Amino acid sequence: MDGLVLPTTRLLPSRASREQRFRSAVDASYDVVWRFLRRLGVPEAAAEDAVQQVLLVFAKKLDTVEPLAERSFLLATALRVAADYRKQASRRREVSDDLALGGEPSLAPDAEAELDRRRARRVLDDILARLPTELCHVFVMCDLEELTMSEAAHALGIPAGTVASRLRKAREMFGELAAAERRRLGSEPDAAKGGAR
Repeated sequence: MDGLVLPTTRLLPSRASREQRFRSAVDASYDVVWRFLRRLGVPEAAAEDAVQQVLLVFAKKLDTVEPLAERSFLLATALRVAADYRKQASRRREVSDDLALGGEPSLAPDAEAELDRRRARRVLDDILARLPTELCHVFVMCDLEELTMSEAAHALGIPAGTVASRLRKAREMFGELAAAERRRLGSEPDAAKGGAR
């Protein structure tokens, strides 16, 4: 055995350290991934399943994900899962969450606040759905989930300059759409009064 040189190999992380890294990433990013999927059009009823798909991919590829890049990897995976979901949903017609529940308000103690929150969520989802996909992705990542431009660039696999350009356009378009929505919502009561005469 003297003189035998063994090749150097990268030491694989122990099972315990892998599990700890996975758990830490999930604990830190679960809510972010869930909201991100919702904001990319995955209905609330399907969001939990979509998050589980993202986590399965992450678990399989954990050893290839650079340390401190876990959240970027999770969001990049969530982009693909949301895109797959939208393709599947376009093939089948389903009743929306609100229609399936009959539009009934929550019976929680503060039902009015919950109803307002749901309405605001619906308006936000509608505006995000009208943004071009590439603009929506950077807007949700940077402005809603508060990722840095470099984190968004890493997750999307595009240059940071492209993220900055898309984010500027997304903010302009979002502002225009939000202003139009405010005008529309502000004029609804007047239209209802006019129709009642």
